[in-house]
Amino acid sequence: MNLLPEGVRHYSNFLSNQQQSELISSIREVVRKAPLYTPEMPKTGKAMSVKMTNCGEFGWITDKKQGYRYQEFHPVTHKPWPEIPAQLLEIWLELADYPDQPQACLINYYSSDAKMGMHQDCDEQNFEAPVVSISLGDDCLFRVGGTKRGGKTHSLRLKSGDVLVLDGASRLAFHGVDKIYPNTSMLLKDVGRINLTLRRVT
Repeated sequence: MNLLPEGVRHYSNFLSNQQQSELISSIREVVRKAPLYTPEMPKTGKAMSVKMTNCGEFGWITDKKQGYRYQEFHPVTHKPWPEIPAQLLEIWLELADYPDQPQACLINYYSSDAKMGMHQDCDEQNFEAPVVSISLGDDCLFRVGGTKRGGKTHSLRLKSGDVLVLDGASRLAFHGVDKIYPNTSMLLKDVGRINLTLRRVT
């Protein structure tokens, strides 16, 4: 804990096995209504290695033509995003230390070879609210740095049931996922990791 930058809070084993199973059931229901799809990088149109979907008032998406943004409907089905499950709202209430509820939950599915390059969560209008991230499924190697690209970074292994909060001085910290450790969890039917990221947009 002491090795992490100021404002980064890691809650190891925050969710019990039962709580994880219940949450996965809720996420499967979300995905049934708002299917996972493969996002594209802005300008190049290169496919990202993760698949994603959202729930909440807003959803974060990216594509070749319009780039990174939030919108109120699924880019493939054009239907509004499903509601954020109550269990996620309870986690936010307990850990976020913020008066308003999250408006978006980004759902990323990482296959065994998926990665996420170092980036900032900076497409929101509101940087006062924290970002709350929940890990489900296989372990990953997570890396976090400062608010400017480059410089010193810190790595930690996130396990299923862990929760990470980026707040205060680290709300705009660069962070990413360097690798997935396959078959380190039996939670999902297949190999891989699901990451749920709760955010306040406005």
